Order: sequence, then structure tokens, then C-alpha cells
Amino acid sequence: MESLKFTGFHKSSYSGGAGETCVVQGAAHDENGSVAQVGLYDSKLPGKARAIISVAPTAWTAFVNSVRA
Repeated sequence: MESLKFTGFHKSSYSGGAGETCVVQGAAHDENGSVAQVGLYDSKLPGKARAIISVAPTAWTAFVNSVRA
């Protein structure tokens, strides 16, 4: 399995104002520039302890839409 390069990370607008409890989202793109995977991590975890959870874009969209409903 090839390694994904996630870029464009930004914190959720629903994260705490102090920046201490943030869910951060980025994306890995395929050779056509389309989003191949969405990457998420918890900003409370430092450096190498920070694991990126990778989900399909359709799964992330469905999750976000269900939270907004």
C-alpha cells in the first residue's frame, strides 16, 4: 500500500477557542487532483504520537451531514 501525503490541514470551526481541543482535517489527493482520502487527527497528541485517521471522502461527507442534521 502506498503512503498517502496529507496536506491542507485545518482545525474544525467547532473546536475549542483556546486551540487545545482541536479536531484537525486534511486531505490526500490522487494523481488527478481529486480527494482520495480525508485525514483527521486530535491536536492534543504531540508529534509522533499523533496518528492520522484516514477515511473515504464519501464517509466523511456522510458523517458531517449527519452531525449537522
